[in-house]
Amino acid sequence: MNVRIYTDSATDLPASVTQSLGITVMPLMVSIDGHEYEDGVTLTSKEMFDGMREGKDYKTAQVPIHIFQEVFQSAAEAGEEILYIAFSSGLSGTYSSAVMVLNMIKEDYPDIACDVIDTKCASVGFGLVVRQAALWAQEGLSRAELVDKVTKLAANMEHVFTVDDLEYLYRGGRVSKTSAVIGGLLNIKPVLDVEDGKLIPIEKVRGRKKSISRLAELFEERGITEDKDQLIGISHGDDPETAESLKAILIEKYGLKNFIINSIGCAIGAHAGPGTMSLFFLNKNYSE
Repeated sequence: MNVRIYTDSATDLPASVTQSLGITVMPLMVSIDGHEYEDGVTLTSKEMFDGMREGKDYKTAQVPIHIFQEVFQSAAEAGEEILYIAFSSGLSGTYSSAVMVLNMIKEDYPDIACDVIDTKCASVGFGLVVRQAALWAQEGLSRAELVDKVTKLAANMEHVFTVDDLEYLYRGGRVSKTSAVIGGLLNIKPVLDVEDGKLIPIEKVRGRKKSISRLAELFEERGITEDKDQLIGISHGDDPETAESLKAILIEKYGLKNFIINSIGCAIGAHAGPGTMSLFFLNKNYSE
């Protein structure tokens, strides 16, 4: 019996991918005006981004504890082997909650065949890791082999992105109010990446077009440019046209062929905002 792959909705993978590979996705939570929604289930990112443009302020929360209890206990009782691949611990408490619940379950089921991995990844970069894990699981790799390979893959996944409006980063405590106001007036677009699972600003550019071009340049600087068949991830904050423009640049400049493009989900989009554009790829240090 192959290892079953579990993850959470911060992967931002298309449903067609998770369903075809048998990946179980547990939704993070989103709330507004006293109402709580499941990311991608009872609230779509399109609905949320439209609300954000109207000035609505959404809050997010981790996968509920009882979901982990149900999943881990069910696996223990059925004697299944499972691997939960988690959203970055630097951006969410979901990983820590999963570990806590697993340790509690082990008190009654000491032989439970379950591992939890902190990918320190987010959005489609996280999704690329989970997708590959599911493919490896289908090939029959053991749980120990999966833990080793997934950990290595996640550690070498690059995340570079830009936002269209600094206001949302200000709300999340990533930039000061002054920076947000001045940045808006001067059309400053920050370019950020993820280091050790946390968002890190790396530079500022003037204008949307330059910020998108800079993402492509970062692929050239950090990526495996000679591998034309690698799978590239792009996620966007309700801006598919710009996502296609970024894809076109990568095809023209570097001859890349394979892409997963999807909207950023609610869990991440609530903090990044409409117009966010993200690029994900393996860096030059990665080798199988």
